[in-house]
Amino acid sequence: MVKFIIVALLLAIIISLFSGLFFLVKDQSKSSRTANALTVRVTLAIVLIVVVAYAVQTGQLPLNPSPINAF
Repeated sequence: MVKFIIVALLLAIIISLFSGLFFLVKDQSKSSRTANALTVRVTLAIVLIVVVAYAVQTGQLPLNPSPINAF
């Protein structure tokens, strides 16, 4: 479930990134949609960091302590 939330947040960040690019290229300078897309993207990134930290803290997302011992 947590992995699905992480993937959904990453997809939302990518969609916000490209919508901001579209607004930057197509809008006139008086529009604030590019700034709004940036705000949404930063907010989603903060939520993603909180979700990952929560998942690691509760043990739902295990970390690999050493890449040498991974195999």
